[in-house]
Amino acid sequence: MANVPAVIPAIGPEAGLNRYLAEIRKFPLLAPEQEYMLAKRWAEHQDPEAAAKMVTSHLRLVAKIAMGYRGYGLPVAELISEGNIGLMQGVKKFDPERGFRLATYAMWWIRASIQEYILRSWSLVKIGTTAAQKKLFFNLRRLKGKINAMEDGDMHHDDVAKIATTLGVSEDEVVNMNRRMAMGGDTSLNAPMREDGDGEWQDWLTDTGPIQDEIVADAQERDQRHALLTEAMDSLNEREKHILTQRRLIDEPETLEELSQQYNISRERVRQIEVRAFEKLQRAMYSLAGARNQLPELA
Repeated sequence: MANVPAVIPAIGPEAGLNRYLAEIRKFPLLAPEQEYMLAKRWAEHQDPEAAAKMVTSHLRLVAKIAMGYRGYGLPVAELISEGNIGLMQGVKKFDPERGFRLATYAMWWIRASIQEYILRSWSLVKIGTTAAQKKLFFNLRRLKGKINAMEDGDMHHDDVAKIATTLGVSEDEVVNMNRRMAMGGDTSLNAPMREDGDGEWQDWLTDTGPIQDEIVADAQERDQRHALLTEAMDSLNEREKHILTQRRLIDEPETLEELSQQYNISRERVRQIEVRAFEKLQRAMYSLAGARNQLPELA
C-alpha cells in the first residue's frame, strides 16, 4: 500500500515461518473504538501510521486464513505473503462508517488474494476460468474427502454426479477438473522443493482431518451465522421472507414461475422482490455482525 511503512516482519522459507508467527503475535489487537479512529485517520488524512497499525493488528487473521489453503502444494510463507497484500488492499478501501469491523471486510480481500495466487500457480487452471470453475477447484478436494473418493484416477459416476449437483456445475466439468488436479499433483513426495535440494514436497503436507478445536470452532461459527440469519430475517416483510426462503434457503428451490402463480404476479416481479429481499437481508446481517464483531457468510 502506498505510503505505508514496511512494518510487516519478513517471512522467508519454512525455517522462518515459526519466527514470523511469533513476531506477529506481538502486535496488539485493536478495540472497536481504536480501529474506528485509525480508519478515520487513514480515510481522511492518508495517515500511514494509522494504516500500518490496522495492518499489523490483523496479520494473525491473514496467517489463520492462509493455513486453510495448505493443501495445494504451495509454501505457507507464500500464501501468507499474498494474503498480506490482500489485507493491505482491504485496509486501503475500508470504510469505517459502514458499521462493521475491519476483519469482516478484509477477510474477503485476503481470501481473494490467496485464491488468485493459487490459481496463477496451477498451470492447468488459468485466471480466465469462470467463477463456477474456481469454486469447483477450491471445493473438489474437500467434497471428495467427505464422500471417501480420494483414490487416484477417475471417480465413480455416482460421486461425480453428487459433487456436480452440490456445486452447481456439469459432470463433465467435475471429471475434467479432477483430471487436471491429478496431473498437477503428480510430483513425487520426495522431490526437492528448491534447487539446493533443501526441503521436500512431503514437508508441506498436513493432516487434512479437522482437529477438535476446529470442529468446535466451526460449530460455533455455524450457530452464530444461523442466529444472525434468523434475526436479520425479521427485517423482511412476510412476502419477501417467503420468496427469499423458497428461492435461496431450501435444498430444492422453487422456480420463478411457481412463485409467480402463488402470488398472481409476473416472474420478473418475483425476481425483483427476491433481489431486494436479499439485499435487505445482507445489510441487516452486516449491521448485526459489525455490532458483535462476527463474520457472516451469505451465499
